[in-house]
Amino acid sequence: MYLNYYNLRREPFNITPDPDLLFLSPSHREALAAVICGVNRRKGFVAITGEVGVGKTTIIRAFLEKVDKQNVRAIYVFNANITFKALLRTIYQNIGMAPQSEEVSEMVNQLHMILIDEYRAGRNLVLIIDEAQNMPVETLENLRMLSNLETSTDKLIQIVLSGQPEFEQKLNLHTLRQLNQRIAIRVKILPLSRKESLEYINHRLSQSSTKDIQPFTSGALHRIVGKAGGIPRVINIFCDNCLVTAFGNQQKKVSSRVAREIIAEQTGESRNWHWVKFACITALLATISLSWVYMENGRSLPVPALEISVNKPGGPVAERSGIQTVQAAPAKPAGVQQDGEGTQLIAGKHGKADVVDTPGNGNYHIVRVARRGDTLAQLVMETYGSVDRKLLGQVKQHNPGITNVDLIREGEKIFFPTRDK
Repeated sequence: MYLNYYNLRREPFNITPDPDLLFLSPSHREALAAVICGVNRRKGFVAITGEVGVGKTTIIRAFLEKVDKQNVRAIYVFNANITFKALLRTIYQNIGMAPQSEEVSEMVNQLHMILIDEYRAGRNLVLIIDEAQNMPVETLENLRMLSNLETSTDKLIQIVLSGQPEFEQKLNLHTLRQLNQRIAIRVKILPLSRKESLEYINHRLSQSSTKDIQPFTSGALHRIVGKAGGIPRVINIFCDNCLVTAFGNQQKKVSSRVAREIIAEQTGESRNWHWVKFACITALLATISLSWVYMENGRSLPVPALEISVNKPGGPVAERSGIQTVQAAPAKPAGVQQDGEGTQLIAGKHGKADVVDTPGNGNYHIVRVARRGDTLAQLVMETYGSVDRKLLGQVKQHNPGITNVDLIREGEKIFFPTRDK
């Protein structure tokens, strides 16, 4: 989508594990070296742990790219939630042989003989189990049977276990203490530091671009790196969505504002406090305007206490728009202007019309100025605090220009009538 616009030859922030874009921080380098060393030196068990999205699977894919396929046969198990017998069947299937018996002990004995033949031929078998935290305790316990397949000096099968921090907790279970003792090499992949996060972004851009580019402003990078917490997958998601949005706005660089919006969308941060602030300001302006009207007519009006209903995140906030239907005043309040169609407008947020008094109608109506990506259902929800077929139909009747409720033109004024009781 945005490749040509930013002089890119490939997507730099794809979330799929791509060894070609591998960035080796110190802990990533240590993890890759641990796998290579553990396999080449026939150490038996190697354990890699790390938080979700730090790059464990990418390290495994990088190892599989580098491995000598003539001398090392790798079996990659990505669904760890299986029984030990199913695991043995997977091994047999990958080496192209069939077990002579369905008894687990006989399957292990036959595998032992196969591995001895492979060892004599100078070949090594590697079993890689990803998402190991999902493997049943019974299956993990039975892995000891495979670790017993050895010569007097070397293990006949190498087992790489990769999992989230919960896997470390599972290994510490009393029932798995024997397996825990057999793990020869352990390594933990850490989140990237701030400096490493910036280097990570620049590395992926340099590996994906046709020339030296930097499509992110320093402010955008500051926001992305600060919120991602050093997790490469989160950095990828933020950066990719920022580039898509900036391209849609035809911006040559991702601004801090775009980064802030993308982060808010991706993290699900509530924007209700924005509406709270807007509701308070609107209510205050309405009070000042009415006071002005009464003062112009020689009367005074005490400023009433503001009472604004604020729910928890996700609930309606002061009718979401913060505007209440009021009766038209006989005098022209401050801030009222004409829009060229004889319609009285009161300036609202961002200087756009929020309230309209249509000639011939005794009640004020709420008006929203549509922004990019708005839908009618979304605006109805924000205005009334709820949405249903009846409300949608009522709003459509007052806006005959709307033909597609899912596609509202940017800048279009949407009239919202007083809600029927």
